[in-house]
Amino acid sequence: MVSRNGHAEICGTDVVELLRLLEQNGIEVYVDGGWGVDAVLGEQTRPHSDLDIALPHRYVPKLRELLEARGFRDVPRDDTRDCNFVLGDAQGRRVDVHSYTFDAEGRNIFGVAYLPEHLTGTGSIDGYRVRCIAPEWMVRFHTGYELDQDDYHDVKALCDRFGLDLPPQYDRFSQEENAA
Repeated sequence: MVSRNGHAEICGTDVVELLRLLEQNGIEVYVDGGWGVDAVLGEQTRPHSDLDIALPHRYVPKLRELLEARGFRDVPRDDTRDCNFVLGDAQGRRVDVHSYTFDAEGRNIFGVAYLPEHLTGTGSIDGYRVRCIAPEWMVRFHTGYELDQDDYHDVKALCDRFGLDLPPQYDRFSQEENAA
């Protein structure tokens, strides 16, 4: 199946299979992005073209080994770094990897700017319990860039479910929705 942006869709079954593989191999992983939103909501609310994950950077070599053994390869992108890269397979499934390193005091000293308090959410995907980004942080992470309808969908669902304020950046989407 193809998502709205032209990439293959990654379904809940695929996500659970990948997360189980990583966790069974001792990799601490947190779901971020659209699947992270749906995990804390406890249901899939829209199609997803990738699975965004966050993990301690020390696990990156093992993650690459496990996913490469299943046909995943680097997807070239302009923003690829050691701590932020995308792996894809022949079916078009994509895993967007975000890694970080905390020091002994919990300060981020390398990688994507996660903090320990970001990594406190829990949820489920197809009934499988997952660790993910906490809802209030997911809302904050969905600001400060060019927003689209998927961002609005995700943030509105989080705000409605968890009693959070919709960030002002989303006012135009609310106005468009009310005008329709």
